[in-house]
Amino acid sequence: MRDVSGYNMPVYGQIDSPFWIDLQWFAAEDEGRTEEPTEYKIRKAREEGKVAKSTEFTSSLVLLFPIIGMGILASYFFTNMLDMLTFFLNMSTEMDITRESRVFSIFMRYFIKITLPILAIAFLAAVIGNVFQVGFLFTVKPVVPDLKRIVPRFGKFFKRVFFSGEAFFNLTKSVLKIVVIGIIAYINIRNELETISHFVHTSFWFSLSALATIGFRIMVEAAVAMLVLSIFDYLFQRRQYRESLKMTRQELKEERKMHEGDPLIQSRLRERMRELLSQNMLRNVPRADVVITNPTHYAVAMEWKRETMVAPMVIAKGADHVAHRMKEIAEEHNIPIIENKPLARVLHSEVDIGDIIPEKYWEAMAIVLAEVYRMTGRTAEAI
Repeated sequence: MRDVSGYNMPVYGQIDSPFWIDLQWFAAEDEGRTEEPTEYKIRKAREEGKVAKSTEFTSSLVLLFPIIGMGILASYFFTNMLDMLTFFLNMSTEMDITRESRVFSIFMRYFIKITLPILAIAFLAAVIGNVFQVGFLFTVKPVVPDLKRIVPRFGKFFKRVFFSGEAFFNLTKSVLKIVVIGIIAYINIRNELETISHFVHTSFWFSLSALATIGFRIMVEAAVAMLVLSIFDYLFQRRQYRESLKMTRQELKEERKMHEGDPLIQSRLRERMRELLSQNMLRNVPRADVVITNPTHYAVAMEWKRETMVAPMVIAKGADHVAHRMKEIAEEHNIPIIENKPLARVLHSEVDIGDIIPEKYWEAMAIVLAEVYRMTGRTAEAI
């Protein structure tokens, strides 16, 4: 057995008041929930309809899309509303509308023609807003009656409404929305004050058109501003969602036990699998090109076929008595045994059976193979 380890390897009180409230109501119910939720818990929550979703984002789209639709279909709405007004004014002079049975059906026809496009656009916006946030999800679990939801939980309620980051965020969000809409309305009206002041000298249709333009611009800008603000609400809701799904260490252990079985049984199974792997692994040793040793603690059997491999492959490895048995088999089959302590150590710890050795070990492996070819008289084959 030759030693070629000269190559420098990188070794790697009392309660009397009727108004007394137990402060435990305000204790953190999620205390100890420090572990990130598992994929199983996230998937289970999704199946129950618990997802990270911002109603502000969906509401903003439901506001913005119909407003844009009204702007695009303005002539359509105006024409139908004018036809409806003309029709009913003419009818009022020709018949008793309180006794005419057709009035209601005619009204509903006009009503549907005017409102249906906006309702369809709003419905489409709501679908887009929800699908964008949570994907395609259909579940009836959130609407299934649950008596647990009826039981009052005052501590959690007061904490969430008055003493939580969520309450502060919602208050800030509401105030900010009012301020932003007020600023948008103020700027638009201030810029059009000169036009508005001349309404007394202009025609009715001009005044109506100008007011409609100002109002439409305010609605669009306010809707866009709400959409921008809803992005921050969505990020906040995602954070709250992850926090609500966090688990205690005990919950994590229970889930692992449920999916993986009893740890003791799993440990015994893994031990048995290692034994079987070791037994099968020893059968690969006779086809090895070289066995690299520590020399007493580790042994790694390497196979190198230049035609089919990009680099030598580990086909067996072991420590202590397994390593000793590998060396015995190698001697029985006249397989070269090369001592290289650093290389044997890193290959045993970093490379699994059946894997090609990493490129950083190719140079060291080339030195070992060169020694093997010198010992066997074979022609050296570069890696």
